[in-house]
Amino acid sequence: MQQPEISPPPGVAPTRIAFSALRSTLLALLGALALTTLVLLSTGVSPLETYRILFFGAFTTPGRFSDMLMLTTPLVLCASGLTLTFAAGLYNLGVEGQVVLGAVAAMIPLRLLPDLPPPLLWTLSLGAAALGGALWALLAAALRLGARVNEIFAGLGLNFLASGLALFLILGPWRREGTAAASGTAPLPRELWLPTIDNLRLAPLAPMLALLALALVWWLLSSTRWGLELRAVGLSPAAADRLGVAAPRRISEALASCGALAGVAGGLQVIGVFHQLIPNISSGVGLLGLLVVLLVLARPIWVLPISLAFASFTVGSVQLPLTLGVDSSIAGVLQGALVLSALLARGLR
Repeated sequence: MQQPEISPPPGVAPTRIAFSALRSTLLALLGALALTTLVLLSTGVSPLETYRILFFGAFTTPGRFSDMLMLTTPLVLCASGLTLTFAAGLYNLGVEGQVVLGAVAAMIPLRLLPDLPPPLLWTLSLGAAALGGALWALLAAALRLGARVNEIFAGLGLNFLASGLALFLILGPWRREGTAAASGTAPLPRELWLPTIDNLRLAPLAPMLALLALALVWWLLSSTRWGLELRAVGLSPAAADRLGVAAPRRISEALASCGALAGVAGGLQVIGVFHQLIPNISSGVGLLGLLVVLLVLARPIWVLPISLAFASFTVGSVQLPLTLGVDSSIAGVLQGALVLSALLARGLR
């Protein structure tokens, strides 16, 4: 975790620090582009054309732009939650499972109470999703605090368990009639889908909720005693405990809050994107959120722009197989190279 910096003396020091940070950012970007360029050149593909599609492909049509915003939504929710756990000194690798459990929990009201008015049902569904994700994260907290199991290993194990549970429900109790049962549950009735703009797949309520969550996390960390205590626990749980901060409680609260936001992301995947529970309901947004938070060092101010950039890379990469014959996974190479280069640049600084 990044340690807090001592405030520099007035004068030239702030300018030098700002210049150093800008230089590190530029070095990270150049390093990521250099590595990705080498990969592209080794396959005989034009790097310039590839970067043009990756950087601008999501903005070429209204449909692709709406897809980028809908991908940014769960990414911002997960990254916002992970900002809290990183502030508390926790590496919540179980965020992927919390997204899945949120999606599973969101399906319960939709299946049990389908005749309720849609707005009320959406509220119940997202509330259940938040509760499901929070409870799943609290399992990792219990393993960390009660059994001394590191949250990294606890989270990874719970990820597999969550995926197995979702697959069991899809193939078992919530099985879809017909031969395509493995592809997901039966689609939700059209009236239960979140309203979208015209013929686009953009449901405005989803990104609005993500922005609200990010603003809330930003306020909690920067302007509340709870956020201050959370960061104190991240620096030294033992020292924070001696100063009267209940470190185990703050650890549990940070994980539960992250799980709730990840659960809401899973719920929005159900009612706003796929309109059913599918085996890969998370679509990897939890792990991508981890990359975002590593790149921004858990600073909420950068979560939105980096999430938008990562989402645009992902949506733009879908066009690569058709236009250049390049696999879309090159977007993951660029995203991973950015994070690695940024960490190396900061380490050198």
